[in-house]
Amino acid sequence: MTENFGREGDDSPASPRSPEQRLRSLLNDHGVAGQMFVLQLALAVLLVVAAVLALFQQAQDASARKARQISTVGAESFAHAPGIRAAMRSADPSAKLQPQAEAARKASGVDYIIVLRPDGVRWTDPDSRLIGKRFTGNDYRPALRGKPYTATFTSPLGPAVTTTVPVFAPDGSLLGLVAVGIRVQRPDVEVVHQLPLVIGSAAGALLLVVGGSALVSRRLRRQTRGLHPAQVRRMYDHHDAVLHAVREGVLIISSDGRLLLANEEARRLLELPADAEHRTVTDLGLDPRLRALLTSGREANDEVLLAGDRLVAVNVRPTAPHGGPAGTAVTLRDTTELRALAGRAGVAQERLKLIYDAGLRIGTTLDVGRTAEELAAVAVPRFADVVTVELLEPVLRGDEPATGAGTELQRMAVSGVSGESAIYRVGEVIRYLPGTPMATGLASGRPALVGDLSGSEAWRRQDPEGTQRVLDAGIRSLAAVPLQARGVVLGLVNYWRSGASDPFGEEDLAFAEELTARAAVAVDNARRYTREHTTAVTLQRSLLPQTLPEQSALEVAHRYLPAHAGVGGDWFDVIPLPGARVALVVGDVVGHGLHAAATMGRLRTAVHNFSALDLPPDELINHLDELVTHIDTDEARAAGLDAGDQGVRDGAGAWPGGTDGDNEAGPAHPGRTGITGATCLYAIYDPVTGRVTLATAGHPGPAVIRPAGAVSFPEVPVSPPLGLGGSVPVETAELTLSEASRLVLYTDGLVENRDRDIATGLELLRTALAAGADHTPDETCTAVLDAMLPAHPSDDIALLVARTRLLDPARVAEWEVASDPAAVAPVRADCLRMLESWGLAAIEFTTELILSELITNAIRYGAQPIRVRLLYDRALICEVSDGTSASPHLRRAATTDEGGRGLFLVAQFAQRWGTRYTPGGKVIWTEQSLDGGRPEPGPDSAEDVLDQWDDVPAL
Repeated sequence: MTENFGREGDDSPASPRSPEQRLRSLLNDHGVAGQMFVLQLALAVLLVVAAVLALFQQAQDASARKARQISTVGAESFAHAPGIRAAMRSADPSAKLQPQAEAARKASGVDYIIVLRPDGVRWTDPDSRLIGKRFTGNDYRPALRGKPYTATFTSPLGPAVTTTVPVFAPDGSLLGLVAVGIRVQRPDVEVVHQLPLVIGSAAGALLLVVGGSALVSRRLRRQTRGLHPAQVRRMYDHHDAVLHAVREGVLIISSDGRLLLANEEARRLLELPADAEHRTVTDLGLDPRLRALLTSGREANDEVLLAGDRLVAVNVRPTAPHGGPAGTAVTLRDTTELRALAGRAGVAQERLKLIYDAGLRIGTTLDVGRTAEELAAVAVPRFADVVTVELLEPVLRGDEPATGAGTELQRMAVSGVSGESAIYRVGEVIRYLPGTPMATGLASGRPALVGDLSGSEAWRRQDPEGTQRVLDAGIRSLAAVPLQARGVVLGLVNYWRSGASDPFGEEDLAFAEELTARAAVAVDNARRYTREHTTAVTLQRSLLPQTLPEQSALEVAHRYLPAHAGVGGDWFDVIPLPGARVALVVGDVVGHGLHAAATMGRLRTAVHNFSALDLPPDELINHLDELVTHIDTDEARAAGLDAGDQGVRDGAGAWPGGTDGDNEAGPAHPGRTGITGATCLYAIYDPVTGRVTLATAGHPGPAVIRPAGAVSFPEVPVSPPLGLGGSVPVETAELTLSEASRLVLYTDGLVENRDRDIATGLELLRTALAAGADHTPDETCTAVLDAMLPAHPSDDIALLVARTRLLDPARVAEWEVASDPAAVAPVRADCLRMLESWGLAAIEFTTELILSELITNAIRYGAQPIRVRLLYDRALICEVSDGTSASPHLRRAATTDEGGRGLFLVAQFAQRWGTRYTPGGKVIWTEQSLDGGRPEPGPDSAEDVLDQWDDVPAL
């Protein structure tokens, strides 16, 4: 038997063989053991080869990343280096930039630093011969969109990386581009010094695998040929040793509930007595829940139960299905430390969630105070028990605090305590004493930690009485974190914990700094918005009418409400016109902010200028449309856009890529600031006839309230918004209003918003206007806004309400004049009699002179019909109309000239005069003060002219 065993076993003393013979035997064996050995050997070789290839790939990726980082950092650093923008704006940028670029290239080790003009022409280049030539390398145009652009390309010397960074002026215009390139280092250079280690490791691993494979193959061969009883014994001993050496407890329980086997780890976890085996589980003093599970016979998967002061994960499986007697096998795993780690992981997860929530909840508005309140609310109670937020005084005004501005702050938010505590009162102005943790944090920009407030003399010195109240309230720990953004300290956030919570530690301080930094960005955004909003509001208020002009045709009231999102471009105006008429204007410029306000001012000024020409509404709208078109074109050119980039605007006046909402459309191209549309309604009211002539350019029509209270929305011919017309004629509409009617003009922000369409808004406006038939214009404005104003207007609102008056017919006189010089005297006499009836004898002489000149000119140079009209209003208005459109011009007559002085006399004796064109001709009008006042005599006064006229020799 021994002889047979020796022939079959490989390690028998009867057949001793060397390792080389055994390896050769395994390679030549075509059985299971030999195939397994060859497969494992091939797998080991493949793993070694894969490791070497992975090393080369890793080295290549690392080289590429390093090159991209160097290129990006180099381009950003050079683009933002001091003096670069000034050099680009200088007369000879190449002379200033070339030395800097070469010095930076040599110092940084990059291959080239090229500075380009916006059109791609080189300002600098390592090869000075290429300066002034267009850059033909990697495409730089993506950087023109305003963001750094990094690209990888293949150069003659191998792969390379280039980064192009745009450089902008403070006003947002593009000054130039900076391109930095560097070659990617070959991966074999990085790997060559690691090859010995890789080869040695591969060889060792290969030998280890060969040896292990040989061992496994021998055992497999032995199992296929039969095992010796001694080998079975050794295997049993080995399994028994492993059973007691593992870190997992093992129990074998019989079907009658007796403990058959318990390894050392199970005894330690359950604190079993030495004679525990063969005793029933109920006699081992286990926790009731664990005992019930072990005796139930049911399966369990990682059920966590208490075992003394430990938590153990229990797995229960039946043994019968695996060929053994009926019973259960139980494994136990200590999870106490795992639970502690899970607790710390839970804290970390909770803080990550808090950071995420802070990003969503902080900065929802552009209000500094509201942002401070959001920060305080989000941190309590998840991180601190009490949070106070204080901001420096300049931040509240929208200014950036200067370095060394002091430590005077205003408490903006408190969360976690009631407002009754004086130490935490919102709105209180605080100045921290030097040496306190708060003052130290503000001065250094670093957070300060006070683990035990009761033992901090520096903190208590600030306010002994107030700090004692803090301690009496149970507060024990403080983390004071400066609120800073872009390196500027904006304020201070104090996180407080009571005795019921753990005091702040270094990890808490780092988290508080991260949370505060995220909030600081929102506070800084709100601060800058406050500054810009204040500036825009001030500008807009200065551009809107401060007071309404005096006139007797209309009783006018107005309202203007800016949007919560910022000032917009809505405006209104009341402009007195000749002939006792009054022009009413409302308009809307698309957009928000300074640009919209400035554009509104330009359009309002233009309307005033066009009104001075006494243009009819349709002609004025046409001129205004041309002006807006020129503004768009000029600003597009100023932004560096060619005709192809300007695009075609849609019917709402929005650029492609902008939003469709009113006052929210914006330029899609970086740096584009041109307006994208405007609307206007222009109406002229004549108190003599009660007629209103109006025209609109994309603006909502007016509402009319009749004296009886009926409300209507007259139809007005639709014209495109300003800047979009030109090919569509503007049409006018005429309304005849009785006295005490009310004309309501408004912008679309009143009747339309995100939650209400225009049809609903108009119906609400009709209801609000009909409810106050006897209201004054001011009361009507108040009632309309009370009924229709949303809680948070998304667009600004302009509202104008005018109640009509009619000029007394007794104060209007009109005559027809024949084309005969002899007709002048009778008409002049009739006019003087009318002046006497009106009690205006003080101005008879000047009126007679003015009428004589105007009527004589109309007869001599004009055509029929010739009419004279006198209006007795706030001033005496004389109008002479004829059927020609030729306009007289004021000139200075020579001493020897027989004529040419009449219009000069008219201008001297009248307060104002001018020409108004009508469809059938023109009207020459003058206005005279009722008290007879006129300008002081001067070098060329009317008396001098009359004296000159007297000196002219008779012909």
